[in-house]
Amino acid sequence: MALNGEYEPSPEQWVRDQVEAYEASGGREANILRGRPEWPIVVITSRGAKSGKLRKNPVMRVEHDGVYAAVASQGGRPTHPTWYHNFVADPEVELQDGPEPHTYRARIAQGEERAEWWERAVKQYAPYAEYQKKTDREIPVFLLERV
Repeated sequence: MALNGEYEPSPEQWVRDQVEAYEASGGREANILRGRPEWPIVVITSRGAKSGKLRKNPVMRVEHDGVYAAVASQGGRPTHPTWYHNFVADPEVELQDGPEPHTYRARIAQGEERAEWWERAVKQYAPYAEYQKKTDREIPVFLLERV
């Protein structure tokens, strides 16, 4: 089931631009981070925890057997990204990896499962390891499973 509601673009210009180009091209353009082909992204739509409006974020593509990870790193800042709170408040999200978005349910990975997915995430995007060193919080890893 598709998420319905009013879309509120990100206050960050680069996020707005990347999401718009990704969606307009069916994922053929704006599908990598910072011009690096080894850093593919997906676009995740969530419902704002406070506003209820739809929010869209480009997130590093970490996938295994049809399950995706969304790493709430915020570059190692001491607080979680806003979308972390959106996922907790309403775990039904849409993930677009290519031309079509699909509905997924997000949950926070724990214990061994988190360790396994953290390793996958760092292998895909090495800066995550540095981000973890910069913060006292354990960076959450959400697993997104198709509904």
